[in-house]
Parts: sequence; structure tokens; C-alpha cells
Amino acid sequence: MRLYIDPGTGSMLFTILLGVIGAGIYSVRMLLVKIRFALSGGKAEANEKKIPFVIFSDDRRYWRVFEPVCREFDRLGKDIVYYTASPDDPALDNSYEHVKAEFIGSGNKAFARLGFLNASIVLSTTPGLDVYQWKRSKDVQYYVHMYHAASEVTLYRMFGTDYYDALLVSGQYQIRDIRALEKMRGLPQKEIVTIGIPYMDDMAARLEAAGPAAEHPRTVLLAPSWGPSAIFSVYGGKIIDVLLKTGYHVIVRPHPQSFTSEKEMMDKLMKEYPESEQLEWNRDNDNFEVLRRSDILISDFSGVIFDFTLIYDKPVIYTDPDFDLSPYDAWWLDTPLWTASALPRIGCQLTEDNMANLKELIDSCLTDPQYAAGRRSVKEETWEHFGEGAQRAAEYLLNKYEELTHTEEDN
Repeated sequence: MRLYIDPGTGSMLFTILLGVIGAGIYSVRMLLVKIRFALSGGKAEANEKKIPFVIFSDDRRYWRVFEPVCREFDRLGKDIVYYTASPDDPALDNSYEHVKAEFIGSGNKAFARLGFLNASIVLSTTPGLDVYQWKRSKDVQYYVHMYHAASEVTLYRMFGTDYYDALLVSGQYQIRDIRALEKMRGLPQKEIVTIGIPYMDDMAARLEAAGPAAEHPRTVLLAPSWGPSAIFSVYGGKIIDVLLKTGYHVIVRPHPQSFTSEKEMMDKLMKEYPESEQLEWNRDNDNFEVLRRSDILISDFSGVIFDFTLIYDKPVIYTDPDFDLSPYDAWWLDTPLWTASALPRIGCQLTEDNMANLKELIDSCLTDPQYAAGRRSVKEETWEHFGEGAQRAAEYLLNKYEELTHTEEDN
């Protein structure tokens, strides 16, 4: 008789196995670091003065998430240290007087450095604290997680935020899901503070300053994610064919990872559909202008959906990929994903059956008033404290530091 393990359980066991292997590798590395530390005479940062505030970013793209908070700290004249695991992080060239940025190495090297960190508060958007390589430092008092998108908190890999001390969120449905996971797993309740979404506040202010885009033909932006459930993997070039038949101007902006992980497919598509007066391929680092001059977005599970619809107040057409939730925190909950209720309110779903009618779908999304009303309701649910995100985040961190400092002095 063969032993059967269902896919969900198998995926969870595989995730745990990876965690055990990762923890073992990390422990060996940390032991070597400690040996070198002892041999060096103890001249390492473990003996340095405690840093009040540290931001850790594991990727350069998160500078846009943290820059509004850094700018607010700078405005208040408060120092903050920015550690990044990307050697090309824009933070390294920042001009803020009170923001000191430093590249601390990539991958495990960065996590090893963080393991010896001596700080009061660490702010990060990196999930998996105390789960995989990134272990809590005994000399850090408080770890705070800030989300980097207007969406689910449960679409991190399992246990993504379980061991943070506090979470900065943007909507009540996020709090509901966090509390449900804590109860289910027997975890102590974390401090949860609703601040809004600082980077989206910045984009909205930038859009208001830029004003409306110049007159242009009706423009459709196709911006898929990457992977086996993404638009190009499912539909291939067929969707570009159908879009060109609409007669509308078409901009194709693939996920940057596609050009690395799906290079063969991307080379084939770009050769079959070369740029023309009607079709353009976009790879700008900054997506502000391409979103601004597009009238409607077609995407799958990319986070750009909520940036586009909430900041630019425009409709979307979305696919419904076969998304396996088993590796994610959402798998534990009976409540449906908030995203599943939000998407039908902001646009239409694209399927194999209705793709031939894509022009009609586009026209409907652009003219039907129900989608404008839906965008307003979704924005209210996931973007609280509009325009106040950075201020609220900085205020919370400064108040928490005062609380920790006083507690330490009393002890």
C-alpha cells in the first residue's frame, strides 16, 4: 500500500523541509562568523552603540516603499540607518541629510550581518523573520513590518509575518486575517497599526502635480506577471493578436523577471510582434508615465493592478489564474481572499471563452459607471488615511522608540 500525501500537505512539508535546511546552513554560517568575530578580538558591531532606527530592504525596488518614510524622518531631523542587500539600490545615492544608507552584502551575508545588529527598532518589508535565513538579533528590541502593496497580507509564504512584533497595514480586512492566523497558531497578538500606503500617497501626489496626459488614441496596457499562471504562459501571443485587432494602441510591459526566467518565450514574442505604430514594448524602470498614458490595464496577479486602478482611477481587465494557495498563509483560512471580492468591482475578467470579445470588454470597462463606483469602494477598504501614510509611519516609530527607551531606563 502506497503512502499518499495530498498536494497541500506535501507543499507544506516541503516548505518546512526547506526551512530546516535553510536554518541548518544559516547556523553553520553563523558559527563561522562568531569564530572570526572572536579571532578578530571582538572588533565588530556587536559592541557598537545601539542604533535607534534601522530600515532593512532586501531588494532595490523597495526604495519607493521606504523613501516616503525616510523623507519624513529627514524632515523631522531624525536619523535613520538604511541597510540594503542590493549593491545598486537607489537608496545608496539618496540626498537626505539624516538617512545613512549602506550595502551590507547580498543573501546570507546580509542576514548574517543582521544577526549581530544592535538596534532599537528595525523596519522592513521582508517576510520570513525567524523562519528561514533571517534570524532575530538578541540586541534588537522591536521588529516592525510594513507591507509593500495594497493587497492581502496572507499571500506571503507560510509564517511570513508571524514573528514580527508589529505590523503597519492599510485596511481592516488585513487586520482580520492577521488576527485569525494568530488565533489559529496560538501566537501572541502583534501590535497592528493602520497607516495607509506611503508609496501610493507619493504616486498620487506626483500624478496630481503632473496633470492629465496629453491627448492620445485609446491605449491598452498589457502588463502580465511571470510564471506558469501568467498571461503569456497561458495565452502566448494570442492575446497580442486579439488586442491588435481592436485597432487600439497597445503597450506591452512584461514583468522584468520574464526577461531572465522566460527569456526564450520573450525573445520569440518580441520577434513575432515587433514594434510598430500601433504596438510598443515598454521596459522603463519607472512605470509612472506608461500608467499615466494608458486608459485601461490588462494583467493577471501582478501588484500593478491596484496601483493602476487606485492611483490613476482607471479600470482593469484581469485573468483568473489557477493559483495554488498551499504554500501561502491564505491556505490556512476559510475566509475568501479580499482580492477575489475586489477585482470584479474594478473591472472585467478575461477568459478563454470571452477573449474574442476583448474589444467589447474594454469598451464596457471604460464606459460602465459601476466600475468607477467599485474603484471608490475598493480604495476605501484598502487605502485608509489617504495622503498620511509616511507621517503616520514615522509618528508610530518615533513614539515606539520613546516607549522602548523609557521601559529600558525603568529597568
